[in-house]
Amino acid sequence: MNAFTLLPFIVLIAAMFLMTRSAKKKQQQAASMRNELQPGSGVRTIGGMYATVKEVNEDTVLLDAGPGVDLLFAKNAIGAVLTDDEYNRIVHGIEHDLKSDTDNIVPDDASSLTGTDTSEEPAAASDDKAVDLGKQDAAEDKADAAAAAEARTDAAAAAAETKAKADEEPKKTDGDADAK
Repeated sequence: MNAFTLLPFIVLIAAMFLMTRSAKKKQQQAASMRNELQPGSGVRTIGGMYATVKEVNEDTVLLDAGPGVDLLFAKNAIGAVLTDDEYNRIVHGIEHDLKSDTDNIVPDDASSLTGTDTSEEPAAASDDKAVDLGKQDAAEDKADAAAAAEARTDAAAAAAETKAKADEEPKKTDGDADAK
């Protein structure tokens, strides 16, 4: 056999090997994550339920889903183990407060960033001339608006005329209506 004939088969086998290898790696990571579960950890199940691990057994996990609600799940049903900050943010709505957040206050304007005083800026800006926004051709704009309105009324009149002609013509039927 020729090497070029075997090349597609070799590429196909290599691709299958790479796909199964990555799938096995993901399964091993998930299994190690489930084996490292500890009571008190926040978890998300594969169904999307958030709970706290209460007890870990060989094949099952007892989850605390709320006050007085304990649920028994298979270990395979645990989708992810969450960090304490992520669990509190999702379940309780508590954002993690960092001390550095209070030091970095964002100013309302950019004057504190440039180091200039804003009290002198408005006086200098008031001496400038008014900015032309192109409103001098208002008469031309009104003429264009009138032409557009006239075109709309002409189109409406043409549509009404076509409808009147259609109403005058006899309606075509399949012939069964007049048969007795």
